[in-house]
Amino acid sequence: MSFDPNSLIYNDAGLIPCIAQDVDSGEMLMMAWMNSESVTRTLDSAKVTYWSRSRQSFWVKGESSGHVQELVDLRVDCDRDCLLAVVRQTGPACHTNRRSCFYTSVRDGEEVELMEPMDL
Repeated sequence: MSFDPNSLIYNDAGLIPCIAQDVDSGEMLMMAWMNSESVTRTLDSAKVTYWSRSRQSFWVKGESSGHVQELVDLRVDCDRDCLLAVVRQTGPACHTNRRSCFYTSVRDGEEVELMEPMDL
């Protein structure tokens, strides 16, 4: 069965959340938005391409920083309203230079920073 990006369930803004997961460690790296065209671009290029809501434009992860996400597998959840991009991450995934955007934990009502920025 061939895949049609238009078969996904997008929100009212035409976007779908996409979580990036590291292929080797299984670590959740980040979440960003895609639209139908960015899904197509990602599948065609194997370079994960997101939609920037603030800039209203496409952005290929790592295009300016070099912290590229090479697509290994794109998975669709059971409701077709969320994507999981299994990636090979080069460098940090977070714009704060941390490996993951999920570097803050809430423990006993307090925020705990789990990782420092990477030395580049």
